[in-house]
Amino acid sequence: MSRIAFLFPGQGAQHVGMGKKIVEQYPAARELFDRAAEILQYDLAKICIEGPSEDLDSTVISQPALFVTSLAALEMLRADSPDKVLACEMAAGLSLGEYTALVFAGAMTFEDGLRVVQRRGEAMQAAADANPSGMVSILLLEREQVAEICKAASAAGKIWIANYLCPGNIVLSGENSACERAAELAEQAGGRAIPLAVAGAFHTEIMKPADSRLSEALGGVGLKKPEIPVISNVDAEIHEDPDEIRELLIRQVISPVLWEDSIRKMLDDGFDEFYEIGPGKVLKGLMKRINRKISCETVNDS
Repeated sequence: MSRIAFLFPGQGAQHVGMGKKIVEQYPAARELFDRAAEILQYDLAKICIEGPSEDLDSTVISQPALFVTSLAALEMLRADSPDKVLACEMAAGLSLGEYTALVFAGAMTFEDGLRVVQRRGEAMQAAADANPSGMVSILLLEREQVAEICKAASAAGKIWIANYLCPGNIVLSGENSACERAAELAEQAGGRAIPLAVAGAFHTEIMKPADSRLSEALGGVGLKKPEIPVISNVDAEIHEDPDEIRELLIRQVISPVLWEDSIRKMLDDGFDEFYEIGPGKVLKGLMKRINRKISCETVNDS
């Protein structure tokens, strides 16, 4: 008997046109976008479907956009394959996607989740604006090699490991000078370096100004024990206590994302049927690098 788990994508998966067919064909999905427009005070569906990409890619908009579009994709799955949704026993989300997972698991309401995600996007953008910084993906190298490169590049500026995504794909995050140096060192070591199109050094100390604003936003939210387990990005463990979950979400913005460890925990627990719910297919690609034999289907309209 298969064990089903849902995965929710993070920033970077957004693209103009996402959600168009879902909104047109599924009333429950359309209703989510209508509710979002009331809270955000702008037409989120219009930006998702029509762009422009400069607006959609901004941290302030992409975070609410991915959150709502992923939950709209969930409504599509709920309508087409309700048995899959009922059979889901665990969830995880990459960075922003952890909020989507927690809403799916009943730990917070859609409205509360959206308000927090909106504040999170604003706070992260403000922290990035205050300290020009970026992120760079390091491919084809082992964890130990990337750690050495990170240490060496710190001579050029502040830099940290931000995401452990899968074997051969680790993201560094920090001041631009250090990211550039890390890219040079990675190429010299036989790896590849790909700068990421993000506003700043997410999941590092550079985001410290954001965590107090996030703490304030989460303080006003009534979190509940999740109805199904959700794995935390911060420690790749399951947490049920609402106060613990709140604390981990605040820490998440300045801590590395342990995605590979999270997936391996799910695999160790016997999960063998995964669904990536939301735009893109980034998580499906990461799953292939972690374990090629495991099924991971995308649930979106693109």
